[in-house]
Amino acid sequence: MSKIIKPETQSDKIVRGLELTYKKLIEFKKSKNSPLVVSRNGKVVKLDPHEVPKTTTYKR
Repeated sequence: MSKIIKPETQSDKIVRGLELTYKKLIEFKKSKNSPLVVSRNGKVVKLDPHEVPKTTTYKR
């Protein structure tokens, strides 16, 4: 019995690319021991890259 493979949509490719980019960003920040600067509720916040999750999942 053969498996039916659903073709990947463009939005699936974009989400996969965002997840890969996030993973590479965290690895880079950890290697340079540099804070991760983000915006939370309109305020600039610096995060320790060793305390943030290694991966993230984007919701649609």
